[in-house]
Amino acid sequence: MTRLLLIPTVTVALTLITTGSFFLSPQAAAQATSSPEQTSRVHITKGPALESAHDDWAIVTWTSNNPGGSDEHFGVVHYGTEPKNLSQTAKSHVRLNPGHSYTVFRVRIDGLKPKTTYYYTVDSVNANSASDGVTSPVKTFMTE
Repeated sequence: MTRLLLIPTVTVALTLITTGSFFLSPQAAAQATSSPEQTSRVHITKGPALESAHDDWAIVTWTSNNPGGSDEHFGVVHYGTEPKNLSQTAKSHVRLNPGHSYTVFRVRIDGLKPKTTYYYTVDSVNANSASDGVTSPVKTFMTE
């Protein structure tokens, strides 16, 4: 009978200690037990940068910490010929690897005009088109 009471007691004690609920307020305990995708903030760790540009297309690349969430993601480039009017969008599919701490995004932009300066920002979205909450500053490139 003593063993039967001991197992649930130890389980409850370990749960309280590992989740921090025993020492933290209910709000802090909820945050401590949230999944990484809920508590970590996505940020760009490298780039964005122009990988290649030609007369009518360009490739933009950047790296961010792994956004988490659904494995299906898209790198998104918002671009235009005026820095305050980035109304055009290009996006490229990427499958997240949950075993990696980072994700490399590459987006090809087609239909560009030769010898034209373009302004752009980058973002990433999940399969439902919800933003991961990371947007770069406005950058620029010129086609050949």
